[in-house]
Amino acid sequence: MEQATATKKARTKSSPSKKIKSAYIDYINENGTRPASIFKFVRDLKVKEEDFYNHFNSFDNIEKEIWSDFFDSTVKTLTSDDVYSEYSSREKLLAFFYTWIENLKSQRSYILQSIPGKVRPEITPYYLSSVKDAFKEWTTNLLSEAKETDEVVARPIIGDRYTDAVWLQFLFILGFWIKDDSKAFEKTDAAIEKSVNLAFDLMGKGPLDAMLDFGKFLFQNRN
Repeated sequence: MEQATATKKARTKSSPSKKIKSAYIDYINENGTRPASIFKFVRDLKVKEEDFYNHFNSFDNIEKEIWSDFFDSTVKTLTSDDVYSEYSSREKLLAFFYTWIENLKSQRSYILQSIPGKVRPEITPYYLSSVKDAFKEWTTNLLSEAKETDEVVARPIIGDRYTDAVWLQFLFILGFWIKDDSKAFEKTDAAIEKSVNLAFDLMGKGPLDAMLDFGKFLFQNRN
């Protein structure tokens, strides 16, 4: 009984946050710009200003949480599929990006209206700052699995930057999808497949590793 009451209270407490985020998305879609002020936004929404500040401190903060919701929804969709646990690390990353883009499709109007300028892989936009932390944590676990199965080679120095490289890939794919005008975003699907395969080919064992191993062997067995 106590647990049911606690759950009910949690749902009630979270509803203002969801209402504000949903209204913010609707406003952007309808007006193509942010509300003039938080005061006007909450007044039109019929929400107390103090309730707004109990959950958010700015419009930037709302946008960060909206994108975090997109990410959390993607991971939840992936992990709820029983087959996902049987995937290789390469397949898991492919599945993530395909599911991520599929989730974003339902909010494409909001995304196109709200993103200022193009997405540049070398710069993390403010609205993705929280997503970056969550994605890199997820990627770290993924790459740890990949090293255990020898899909990825643990190389000195550059091996520690693999997560940074995959984050650049994340931004590249997002930017590509935003500009993609192909039917059913077929070009984005191709970009995902090619970029993920290239990433794992580069992180995996290749000719360079064979050369280094051979060089090491010759050095250790020199006369």
